[in-house]
Amino acid sequence: MTARHAPRNPHSHMWLMGVVGVAAGLAFMIFVPRLTVVSKSLLLFAGFHIVGGVVLLSTLYVSGLRNPVRRLTGAAAKPARTYDFGWGPGWMNGLAIAALIALAAAIVLQLTHPGAWPLAFALVGASGLLLAGNAVMRSFRRTDHVVLPMVDLLSSDHDLVLDAGCGAGRTSIALARILKSGRVVGLDRFDAGYIDDGGRALLDHNLKLAGLTGRVQVETGDLTAMVFADSHFDAAVSTHVYDHLGSQKLQALREAHRVLKPGGRFLMAVWVPGLTMFAVANILSLFLTTKAQWRSLAEQAGFRVRDEGMFNHAWFVLLEKPAA
Repeated sequence: MTARHAPRNPHSHMWLMGVVGVAAGLAFMIFVPRLTVVSKSLLLFAGFHIVGGVVLLSTLYVSGLRNPVRRLTGAAAKPARTYDFGWGPGWMNGLAIAALIALAAAIVLQLTHPGAWPLAFALVGASGLLLAGNAVMRSFRRTDHVVLPMVDLLSSDHDLVLDAGCGAGRTSIALARILKSGRVVGLDRFDAGYIDDGGRALLDHNLKLAGLTGRVQVETGDLTAMVFADSHFDAAVSTHVYDHLGSQKLQALREAHRVLKPGGRFLMAVWVPGLTMFAVANILSLFLTTKAQWRSLAEQAGFRVRDEGMFNHAWFVLLEKPAA
């Protein structure tokens, strides 16, 4: 299956986060302990060395040392006994590391510049917000999040359903809970930088655990240029994918509309601006596509909105391709 040139990976900025983490860790270990107000206190002197070491080692581990460590310890070769959706420690704990950096910076600022307490207070608040965001991110690994909202998606138990951007299989597994006799086609490029190995091997593992290997057909391809025939699927579903497509969102929605049968429905879940996403992405969350913008894009693609709501920290919308 051929695909168009892939859009830029929106998570390619992670290298910058690694640089910031290493710089902060070294600063807390080398520069801060030399400050007079810190060096006079054994507790502060030792504390900042520990904080710096934790930040530095954690950053190095999630940025490049994880795979070598897993190979040396044999962890990479051990098959998981439960579902594994590939969200590595960088995504599960990165915000906690940032929270530790913000809190340590607030302490340093208060010690060296007491008059700047409003800024120190703001850093403490940012630390709390980052911890809340880290809790949201970690929830994505929980198996009780492998669900879909209760909406009128299927026309029968025998539907052929597209899992658009199937990744490591969370949505396919959730879909199989209600699709008793139908079949699923999972489509993905399997090149997501935030999923271990792009998700292909993890998908096979998870489908095997769920007993779905024979019911899910896996294809490699691009959501913006699918090779499926017009009106091929009875329904489609996609979670946490279309919000990663940048300027290609409308094209991908048009493709989803094209491959659906008339009257077919498309359940899409995406991140939108809000308090939860502000905890996860802070200011960057303000640049997420809004609900109103998604509705407009869907209408431009030829869909009409049938239902919408919130689940698993995401906004979902049920779209329908009008019957001929």
